[in-house]
Amino acid sequence: MKAAQIFQSVCFIAIKTLSLIEQLQTEAQINIVLKPTHLPPLPSYVLSLCEFPLDYMSQRFYMSEGIVIAMGTVTKYTQGARFLCSEETCPFSEDKQLVEMIDAKALSAFQGYSNNKPHFRIQSFTVFLRDELSNKMKIGNRYRFIGIPACIQNCSQVTVCIEVNSIQLCSPEGTSGISENFKYLLSLTSSSCWRFTAILANIFASQVVPPGTYNTLKLSILLSLVQTCDRERETADYLDLLIVTSDTLIADRLLNYSVCLVARGIRHPASNDIFPTVSKDKHGTGTASIQACSALLAKGGICFIGDLLSHKKDKLELLQSVLESRTTTVFIPGKKYGEDVDQQVILPIQTSFWTFVDEDLSSKTYVQKDNTLIGKLDLRSIAANLLDAFGLLIRCNELSCQRALPLLDHIMKKAIDPEEVPYTISQQFRTQDYEELIVFAKNLQVELSSEAERLIHGYYLASRRVRTDSIHGSKLSTSALKLLVSLSKAHTKLSLRKKVLEEDVLIAVLLFESSLTLKHGASVFCVAPNAVFPFDLIDENSLQQRDVYLMQCHQQLLQFIATYGPGTHVTTSEE
Repeated sequence: MKAAQIFQSVCFIAIKTLSLIEQLQTEAQINIVLKPTHLPPLPSYVLSLCEFPLDYMSQRFYMSEGIVIAMGTVTKYTQGARFLCSEETCPFSEDKQLVEMIDAKALSAFQGYSNNKPHFRIQSFTVFLRDELSNKMKIGNRYRFIGIPACIQNCSQVTVCIEVNSIQLCSPEGTSGISENFKYLLSLTSSSCWRFTAILANIFASQVVPPGTYNTLKLSILLSLVQTCDRERETADYLDLLIVTSDTLIADRLLNYSVCLVARGIRHPASNDIFPTVSKDKHGTGTASIQACSALLAKGGICFIGDLLSHKKDKLELLQSVLESRTTTVFIPGKKYGEDVDQQVILPIQTSFWTFVDEDLSSKTYVQKDNTLIGKLDLRSIAANLLDAFGLLIRCNELSCQRALPLLDHIMKKAIDPEEVPYTISQQFRTQDYEELIVFAKNLQVELSSEAERLIHGYYLASRRVRTDSIHGSKLSTSALKLLVSLSKAHTKLSLRKKVLEEDVLIAVLLFESSLTLKHGASVFCVAPNAVFPFDLIDENSLQQRDVYLMQCHQQLLQFIATYGPGTHVTTSEE
């Protein structure tokens, strides 16, 4: 405060000497706000909202971090930004904004359920943004800020808040590499572009399911995880998963385990709202406050919304709109919140969504009706547009095959001793190793090779031709092209490479074509339901068999493009 007084005197003398403001009469008219960008990195300068007791009486600068979970509208207040003037027309009357934040550590409470997580309650805290700091924060982002704790009294309640002085967007902490075991595995599989990711999927989540089960789903999960992004981006790749299964309990556990592998993995509570809502500011100002909800808390990560059919129709319609546009609109009625006009706030939804449905409830089996295409699932309980909005539709039912016994044995062992590590592979490749691998892989900058780009466009155009009819038009939207690129890049990242190859595109095409078949039935380019994992991966020989099979699929894809792709006949105006 002494420094501010000295600076105020200097500014007053400078303005008077240079005649910058004619109406300047007293030193008190100049309002000085010092804004330090950093504080010494010592414990006494850090205000941790997780620790008790909270020191809010010493009115000095502290540094703290938090994630924005609610944000009020900007309102006027009486004090000018830099210069105090009695004139009503003075332009130096500025704004303030109230923001609710939580400590970043509290995000773990919104992740999947776990037996070893401590029980705690979450206490949000209020920060005041004034003047030019208004609208400098975005819901869902993590910030490091410097401010002074203060107390405000509202009726009988006293609330601790922080007057923010300066703001910095937090940069994510990356990882320098992967574990030695993964490095060794990468070197062993260097002869093939497919083996490393196949083994990753085969042994993934062995704490939840036996190795070798749910491989297609586990690969899709890993691809979705490496397409998450910690950094602020206007455009990003998303990979949304819709799983159809009779084993909903296992699928729920597997997705629940996987969502915890990224910092912004949020398990949506069924009783809450998925998308932002508006309520009155709790500080009694009467203004509107936008609440983040699950989708914005999962910014840059994964929002796992559980059973799709547990959500009401209006929520599913909103979900479909968000999946298609990656934005949601919040309506703020002016009359209700003390404003002259209504407002509409458009918020970007930068997260991938995971969900599942019970096959026994949504469809009995592959429907064998005369008017139903081969391979198409009967999912009439889900709106067709919502079904198409999800990037990948995956069908898995391990209980219908020879893997049922290992799965049952695994479930029984975990029920008897939840802490037991049933497989040696779980000790060799731990959950932490996968977390580090995902962080490393998702930060790789990859680019398409010209061969990969031609293969993607060739398959896309050929598929549009064979999946177009005169009544319904094409079953492939333009977003399908973006999804194919996203899948190809994800497989490249998971392979720890930086250039997308034709082998990456093949995996993307097989996953995408399998999804299309479940939605719309088989096409001329017919792929098996288990095309990506046609064999149990038990030894070197089975990996070699898979490589041979995938090379055959590659040749079939090239033949399909040559027959139905560009150049086979005159292209239509639409193409």
